[in-house]
Amino acid sequence: MQPTTYHRVFVKTYMARVVVDISLSREKLLLIYQGVAKRALIYSRDGRSISLPVKHLLPHITHSGVYGTFVLEFDEQGSLLALKRLSQ
Repeated sequence: MQPTTYHRVFVKTYMARVVVDISLSREKLLLIYQGVAKRALIYSRDGRSISLPVKHLLPHITHSGVYGTFVLEFDEQGSLLALKRLSQ
């Protein structure tokens, strides 16, 4: 009987990170609540445009709106994995 051989498998994970500065006023957020807007068009610091479903912004909404620097993390298919606040 031969001993069991274990192999380590390393999976390379791809994750694109994009830094954005978001400045959405309370008035613009009202359009979201009224159903007028379902996506927010934001621009990354390197000039790329991102059409973000507003549902991802909900945890970051304050009485004055959504303001701050965020990092968006995407998988290799381009699906959003995380939206994290870096600063206000």
